Amino acid sequence: MSIVSPQFEATLDLADQEATAALGARIAKGLRRGDLVALHGELGAGKTTLARAVLRALSVTETVPSPTFTLVQSYDTPRLPVCHYDLYRIENTVELEELALDDALSEGAVLMEWPERAGEDLPGAVLRIHLLTTGSQSRRADIAGPARWKPFLTGSSFV
Repeated sequence: MSIVSPQFEATLDLADQEATAALGARIAKGLRRGDLVALHGELGAGKTTLARAVLRALSVTETVPSPTFTLVQSYDTPRLPVCHYDLYRIENTVELEELALDDALSEGAVLMEWPERAGEDLPGAVLRIHLLTTGSQSRRADIAGPARWKPFLTGSSFV
């Protein structure tokens, strides 16, 4: 018998990059080993910007490139190791086996852009964030994940 954990859903309006950075800081606070943050959205929606904000909040000071061509970048943060995946160039889910996703989750957390390229079942405790462009600088973040994220992602405004 499988047990379904309670889910949390929210929609946040992000007025600008500062609001996106604030969301990244909140995600960083709640991030723990085994978490997978799945970042959905069209090209230019802000997936990499949000991933960088999470890593900055975890005290990563080095340059955080988009891992579009390397597919994965690893960071040792003071709290936990974090791997940043970009699956845009993945054409077949079999290719994922070579990227050691399960290992990354057993050792730390994962930020994943273009998670839909991984198929239906993502491992770990998945927090899904769908970013939609609403203006030149503004975005809407539709969020769904385990209920334990609620205290980190609700409260004061992101506008």
